[in-house]
Amino acid sequence: MAFSKFLDSRREGCKALVKELSKAFSYVSILGSHVVSSRIAADRRSSVMGEGGLSECGFVIKMHNGKAFYEYSLDDISGDKAELAKRILSSLELDRELSDNTIDVKLLSDEPMVQSFSRESDCDKYSDSELLAFCEKMRDEALALDSRILNFFVSIAPFTVSKLFITENRELDQNYSWVNMNAFLVLRDGEKMVQTYDGVYSHLISEVIASFPAIVAPLVERAGKLANAKPIVPGVYDVITDPTISGLIAHEAFGHGVEMDQFVKDRALAKEYVGKYVASPICNMRDGAASALSTASYFFDDDGVLAHDTQIIKDGVLVAGISDLASATQLGTEPTGNGRRESYKRKAYSRMTNTFFEPGKDKLEDMIASVKHGYMLFKTNNGMEDPKNWQIQCTAEYGIEIVDGKLTDNYVSPVVMSGYVPDLLKSISMVSDDFKVIGSGGCGKGYKEWVRVSDGGPALKVKVKLA
Repeated sequence: MAFSKFLDSRREGCKALVKELSKAFSYVSILGSHVVSSRIAADRRSSVMGEGGLSECGFVIKMHNGKAFYEYSLDDISGDKAELAKRILSSLELDRELSDNTIDVKLLSDEPMVQSFSRESDCDKYSDSELLAFCEKMRDEALALDSRILNFFVSIAPFTVSKLFITENRELDQNYSWVNMNAFLVLRDGEKMVQTYDGVYSHLISEVIASFPAIVAPLVERAGKLANAKPIVPGVYDVITDPTISGLIAHEAFGHGVEMDQFVKDRALAKEYVGKYVASPICNMRDGAASALSTASYFFDDDGVLAHDTQIIKDGVLVAGISDLASATQLGTEPTGNGRRESYKRKAYSRMTNTFFEPGKDKLEDMIASVKHGYMLFKTNNGMEDPKNWQIQCTAEYGIEIVDGKLTDNYVSPVVMSGYVPDLLKSISMVSDDFKVIGSGGCGKGYKEWVRVSDGGPALKVKVKLA
């Protein structure tokens, strides 16, 4: 898939508009965004092909006058650039009276760079009808496996991103794709109804199509197990987490809590703990679009900062947060490439990308064998945290009881893990040497501002409250 022809046709116009606006502002950038997404899906009753929810096309202009940032978004920048600049300046006139805080504009690095970035993609090799036929085939195969299945929903959602970033000294563009394929199953056993899900993902459709069939039968088998699952007896247990739950802990424990726009607003307790122990000495955690290849991987962020690989926790010590350009400027730090927008119409915030625990040295079988009585937890359901008070709650779809160092056939569902973040992280006593990043998720800032994220890591052994 080639870079957007539309953005390419506006490249020189962006440069001209930056030049015009630079007469009034010390820093000006323009981000052009063109995202093409689709959604193909099938279940027992219907099949659909249509546009995906990530599609967008437009521009956002970011300006700084030595006191504050201002932004202006629009669908197109065609036409006379001097007149457009006047219109933008006129719309900002009231806002420019609101800030009296002077910021050192030297922190707004605009080092010269002209570069194009791209990643291999095969999105243009598959038609929607071919992808729909594959979804319908997977649906039919699943429904044939168990008569108790009420519905089996299959969806494939490719998206291709083109972004253009222009300042006085920078001209960057990037082009890449990602595809998620998910399955959602509903099964009824007598009076009990259960649901479960799984998915595969890659930057290549061919890889997704090749790997998806292998998850169908295990998903149906899991649904049957969940139909017989019992509620857990609340208590504090030794717990082994699978990579999805490890990722949920990383995301909720020190993901949102180290987004540094929260530092600016004094809404994150982590601000006071940089340089201090917050986790077990065997705990290491990272974030960054350059840390892994997943749905949240890109070459530069929406502030034009190149993708980073940021060490958040090193040997149990909180060493850094993650930032967008605005929060880094306010805090006097270097931005970490985490400035992200839901769309060109929305503000950039400090946002997670690929957030995960690093692998350790333990074998998973040894970790399970070390548990006298506890549970291994599987499959992220949802989670939330309170960055100000460091409380966390993570829900797993199910757990399997461990007795005398062995996994049993006793399933519990659902399972809620809760507690105080440092207590949870300091309880980590074993970290497996295997590793997986799960690249199919989305995350909101509070209840809005959704962006694509991934998380994951190795298996962890922790002691935590379950209910």
